[in-house]
Formats: sequence, structure tokens, C-alpha cells
Amino acid sequence: MRRVVVTGLGLVTPLGADVETAWANLLASKSGAGTITRFDATDYKCRIACEVKPADHPYGFDPNKRVDHKVQRQVDPFIIYGIDAAGQALEDAGLLDMTQEQKYRAGCSIGAGIGGLPGIASESIVLHEKGPSRVSPHFVHGRLINLITGQVQIKYGLMGPNHAVVTACSTGAHSIGDAARMIAMDDADVMLAGGSEGAICPLGIAGFAQARALSTHFNDTPERGSRPYDKDRDGFVMGEGAGVVCLEEYEHAKARGAKIYAEVIGYGLSGDAYHVTAPHPEGSGAFRSMEMAMKKSGLQLGDIDYINAHGTSTPLGDELELNAVRRLFGNAIGTLSMSSTKSAIGHLLGGAGAVESIFCILAMRDQVVPPTLNLDNPSDNCAGVDLVPHVAKKRSVKAVLNNSFGFGGTNASLVMKAM
Repeated sequence: MRRVVVTGLGLVTPLGADVETAWANLLASKSGAGTITRFDATDYKCRIACEVKPADHPYGFDPNKRVDHKVQRQVDPFIIYGIDAAGQALEDAGLLDMTQEQKYRAGCSIGAGIGGLPGIASESIVLHEKGPSRVSPHFVHGRLINLITGQVQIKYGLMGPNHAVVTACSTGAHSIGDAARMIAMDDADVMLAGGSEGAICPLGIAGFAQARALSTHFNDTPERGSRPYDKDRDGFVMGEGAGVVCLEEYEHAKARGAKIYAEVIGYGLSGDAYHVTAPHPEGSGAFRSMEMAMKKSGLQLGDIDYINAHGTSTPLGDELELNAVRRLFGNAIGTLSMSSTKSAIGHLLGGAGAVESIFCILAMRDQVVPPTLNLDNPSDNCAGVDLVPHVAKKRSVKAVLNNSFGFGGTNASLVMKAM
């Protein structure tokens, strides 16, 4: 099997619209949460979210950098975020000037959990109020999840695998894992891989709130809403944005003198077969996903220095993931650090696993692990686990594990190591 390495990174997040800005703000313990500005949420149970900031914000997102105006008018935000993050990753990897032959061997594996929900909601109103002839001709291809990969490949002329994963909140991690397998199996030499989401809209917030998934107790103090592992947590805070990595076959990267961030060495995936929204009560799916990833990696449990947890800030999910980590790692849990960066950027749904994988890579690059914010009153189950409360922590980080779990009982785990 061919080795797979990471040679480029791209981020659009509530803490910054590029890798270094987002990472610096994360390490500075800043929160991306605030009162919802996209619409009047006064009458909603949940009135907070982690929004990507507008261009005039100190660390806002300017879509004009990499996305054509015509495309912006036709597509939903999740596609815009995905195009930009993919462009960042390709630029960072130094692969903008590939030959035609190289482009035949370069593809995309970028997905979303929900996709074009804002556009679906708004166009349904147009249909109802104005009739079928007024529905936008761009409605379908502006909402479809695989149009991130489609738009990216059109923009950059990539003609390798065109793959879009849709596995709820595991999407980003599955996308990276699937792309790594494609390279390992010689289906491609280069893959842009990750996830994106842009579902902060009236229907998205109302739907998740009605499912009792969102935090509703911190509407007056948004930055305190996402609090994984804390006894006062009451649900997740919705985030948005995208994360994309450039994956490359090792010899291909080495031959062109590329900088190499990390190597992808383990990928595990499983299903709970239990419930549409609740995780398995014994955390068996999470355990088996991590176990498979570790087995594929060839590492010992004690080799893992940092886990970026799924840790959404839900009362049930946080405890079950922690139990699964304890079960798998045993005594080795005392030597690792584990944090949930969702405490700072919220839950990016289909984009989460990719963004968090990038944070894992940066932790190895800079030998520092990001914090879990708002961990003021840890649950009893947290005893003996370094959850990196409140502030970032300098430490040796040579190997990392990233977890992503989603509705429908879908689980993904990735293991990466420093080069």
C-alpha cells in the first residue's frame, strides 16, 4: 500500500478564514460564538451560533478571494466555504500549476452533512408564494452536496476521483479517510479532502432545537454555550465553515520537494445500529471505530499524544465518548491529552471532522494542544483525563487521533503522525 501524507491545509471557521488566524485565535482561548446575526432569532429556543464572520470583521471571511461572483450568486454558503478552503489547501501545497497529466491523477473528496439547507428553505417559499416559474434555474446545482467537489474540480481543472461523502457529522473525517484510501490504492496521486457546512438559517436552528440537540440555556452569554464535559452543558452550539487538506502520495510529494505536515496512518469506521440520533449506550461504535484506526496505524496505544474528541457538549454523547476512550486506552489514557475544539468554534456538522483534523496536524507542527473552553465544573467521569481546560498546553505531540460521530450511528476515526 502506498503511503499518504498531508501537504496542504485550508480553513474557513468562526475564528478565522485562514489556517494561521484560526489556529492563533484557538490557542488564545477565543470563542467564535455569538448571538445569531443572519436572521431575527428572538422567538427561537436557541439564539446563538458560531457564525463565520463577515469580511469587515478583524478575522472575517472574504468570499471574493477565491470564489467567482457568478458562482457566489448561484450556490449556498457551504459550497462557497468549501471552494475557498480547497483553494487554500491547493495553494499551500504548491500545486496550482500542475500539468495536464498530473491533473488526471488529482481529485476531490469533499462532503457536507446537510448541504444547501438555506437555499432549499428559501426557494420553497418562492415556490409557494410565487409559483414554479419563479424558482431559480440554479436551485438544484446550487444546493447539491457534491457540487463542492464539482465546483473545485472545474475551477482548478482536476480530473481525478470526484467523491462527495454525506455521513452527517462524520463527513469530514470519512472524506479524508476515503481519499487516503484512494491514494493508497493508486486511484490518485493527489486528493483535496474534507468537509463543509453552512446550515445556520431559520430552518436549521429550529430543526435542531426541536430535536433538543442545541444549547438553550446560554442565550444571554453565547461564548459560554459550548462546554464539552462540563456538568452544565445542555447541547451543542451550531457552527459553520470548512476544512480541506491536500493529501498526496508520499513519493510524489518527496519528489517535488513538498513540505509535509503529517502522514495519515489509520482510518476506522463503524456503525452503531442503535438509534437515529442517540449514540449506542455502551459507546461500542465509537470504541470499534477508534480500535480499527489504531490497528491500521500500527501504533501502540501509548503512542497517541493527543485526541481531538468529537465532544459536542451534549449531556449523553460526551460521557459515552469518554467511556469509549477509557475502555480502549486503559492506563495509557493517563499519558495523553484530549480536548474538544467545538468549545471554541461550535459544531460544524459535516465540516467538523476535517477542521478538527487540521487542528490535530497543527498541534503536531507546533507541539501544543488546543484547549477545551468553559470546562468550569467537569463531570465526575473526567477524573484522571487531561481535557486541557481553558488554556492551550505545550507538550510533545507526535501522534494524534481524531474522532467524529454522527446521526444514524455513523462513526469515523483518523490517526496521523508527525513526519
